Amino acid sequence: MEYKNIELNDYEAIKALINDDERVLYKEAIGEDYSHDELGAVKKMPDLVVQAACTEDVSKVMKYAYDNNIVVTPRGSGTGLVGAAVPIYGGIVIDLSRMNKILEIDEENLTLTLEPGVLLMEIGKYVEEFDLFYPPDPGEKTATIGGNISTNAGGMRAVKYGVTRDFIRGLEVVLPNGEVTNLGGKVVKNSSGYALKDLIIGAEGTLGIVTKAILKLLPLPKKAISLLIPFPDLDRAIETVPKIIKSKTIPTAIEFMQRAAIVAAEEFLGKKFPDSQSDAYILLTFDGNSKEEIEASYEKVANICLENGALDVLISDTEERQESIWSARGAFLEAIKASTTEMDEVDVVVPRNKVAEFIKYTHQLEEKHEIRIRSFGHAGDGNLHIYILKDALDEETWNKKLLEVMEDMYAKGRELKGQVSGEHGIGLAKRPYLKKAVPEENLLIMKGIKKAFDPSNILNPGKVI
Repeated sequence: MEYKNIELNDYEAIKALINDDERVLYKEAIGEDYSHDELGAVKKMPDLVVQAACTEDVSKVMKYAYDNNIVVTPRGSGTGLVGAAVPIYGGIVIDLSRMNKILEIDEENLTLTLEPGVLLMEIGKYVEEFDLFYPPDPGEKTATIGGNISTNAGGMRAVKYGVTRDFIRGLEVVLPNGEVTNLGGKVVKNSSGYALKDLIIGAEGTLGIVTKAILKLLPLPKKAISLLIPFPDLDRAIETVPKIIKSKTIPTAIEFMQRAAIVAAEEFLGKKFPDSQSDAYILLTFDGNSKEEIEASYEKVANICLENGALDVLISDTEERQESIWSARGAFLEAIKASTTEMDEVDVVVPRNKVAEFIKYTHQLEEKHEIRIRSFGHAGDGNLHIYILKDALDEETWNKKLLEVMEDMYAKGRELKGQVSGEHGIGLAKRPYLKKAVPEENLLIMKGIKKAFDPSNILNPGKVI
């Protein structure tokens, strides 16, 4: 598709619309960060960046782009891992990170209304002061809530509480033609027509730009306790997970980790993990309103684990112990990244009972392709984070091996009745694999939805489908 190239007169026109020269950057004034997200491998500079300060800014720029057939890419903190915020056709980047105000906490309806640039870590801190709780817990705490909504981010608490979509009551959205619309609201139930709000969630900024969100909150659990459970091997660790869930005692989080990831985190953080001698671990968290309630839950689960071959049950019931375990878990990605020159990532999701089979398969791929692969993930919901590491490979060999490993992994995911992405999205990097994983009829419906929202295909084109 042919798009208009941005010229000096477009820059002048958009500056006049925004009425703040410092928030409109053109050509050489644009920082390199705007050319990529955390994927890093795909880069393209935009021609113009607008640092939006309000919904009106977004609406005006979008209307100008629509009238002039200019491509627009929305962007938050740029912490995505699939290239969704990369402006692959140049054009305009609308940076929403300055729209970072918390607008209202409604303690009667248990909602928080805020702008898309508010950081995830700020939400948790803010609502805790009101004895409330926003459960979605993606690993990247410096991500914006707008980015979380755009990818339907998951995180460790998804086992018990669900994902971002489950906690979005309403959205204010700027459409590709610049019109502003509101979807959903503070109501708890809604069967009024098609679920347009839910289409925007997870659409990676291809259907509209979120400018406000109403989040659902819960009362804050008063206490949390973690269990670190070593197993002699991954099979026995993963096989225990369905038994835990079947016991009707649902932990807040069920994470799996292998020794290699723990050792990498120990080296990266410069401090010891409570136990790093075993081959595989399950990390569980329980939350509730009393110590007795939590103890009843975790004792039942601890016995299930021991009956299924666990070597021990390490209870972290102090803040210090909890911090030591979860800081290591939180550092896995950074530790793996620090151990190599470049990496790419797969966040495939498979049925829970297939997790061990998939992880064992990645070990086979390490040998088959002679490349280092590291993994950890959410055992409770089958979402795996697999990292393929470049190390000392030259560029040509790396690109060839990476493609082969990805093809093998996604083929295995399809064989196990899994999906391409559990929480990071499709963006640019995972499009070829979505095409193979989803029936043609589904892709046609997705394309129809895109066309209905964005007939000129100017909003984040080339992503998802």
